[in-house]
Amino acid sequence: MQRYLVRRLISLVLSLVVASLVIFAVIEIVPGDPASYMLGLNASPETVAALRDRLGLNEPVPLRYLHWLVGMLQGDFGQSYTYKVPVAELVAQRLTVSLPLALLALLLATAIAFPAGLIAAARRGRAADSAVMGATQIGVALPNFWFAMLLVLAFALHWRLFPAGGFPGWSEPLAGIRALTLPAIALALPQAAILARVLRSALVETLGQDYIRTARAKGLTRGQALVGHALRNAMIPVLTILGMQFSFLLAGAIIIENVFYLPGLGRLIFQAITQRDLIVVESVVMILVFAVILVTFLVDLAYGAIDPRLRKRA
Repeated sequence: MQRYLVRRLISLVLSLVVASLVIFAVIEIVPGDPASYMLGLNASPETVAALRDRLGLNEPVPLRYLHWLVGMLQGDFGQSYTYKVPVAELVAQRLTVSLPLALLALLLATAIAFPAGLIAAARRGRAADSAVMGATQIGVALPNFWFAMLLVLAFALHWRLFPAGGFPGWSEPLAGIRALTLPAIALALPQAAILARVLRSALVETLGQDYIRTARAKGLTRGQALVGHALRNAMIPVLTILGMQFSFLLAGAIIIENVFYLPGLGRLIFQAITQRDLIVVESVVMILVFAVILVTFLVDLAYGAIDPRLRKRA
């Protein structure tokens, strides 16, 4: 297990280094002069020169990259040109919305997908299987922003059960959860449809294995063999999807956060791009990439815990 863990840690560090190089190159080198881009076409040369000096753009590119990397390792992501506050403070504020939203959406998606996938696999070829697969097909095809607007029309404007948008903060936890409920549902249902289909396919494949037939021959019912034996061995593709979904929910909820006017990370990136605040874009994208790589690392560890054969191959 230690060898497996060391290999995964090396892979994590290398992935982060490569990602930081790519992000730095794309944000600071490819577009041209970042200071001119941030200030716009009408900025005077003196203003551009002052901003270049403030951002350290007159230094050599390798030195700028090292300063940026060391600053991130120390928790210093620079200062936002638009908001005039440290980027770390902005990210911390927005994470209090995006992280609970992603966790709530993932919890809802899992709570819906696992029973649906189990039912579809247990009733393969029957009416229940067809119903679940039909529902998941609709869930996959349904745009989540359109579904989000339907939720607002029904549950916020018509029945007035939930707020239509905004976030009151966590001073009143119940109000905060109510504000995140509709966005979480809009994010969760398409992800639940994908997860249910993957789980059903993995279970159907596993049910055809010899050890499942042996378990059935020993007197286990189909449901007992499904839950007690097949589910664990079908979890590797499911964990892969769960890891990808959490990363997507944390980093890719830009449209949903804008529909519900939520002050999350997705909306912060959108605002930073429109306001040409490259310091915020660069730092937040790197943080989100780190989150994605970290989740992938944790999923790899979960693989090893579920299937010891993977640890031996490493």
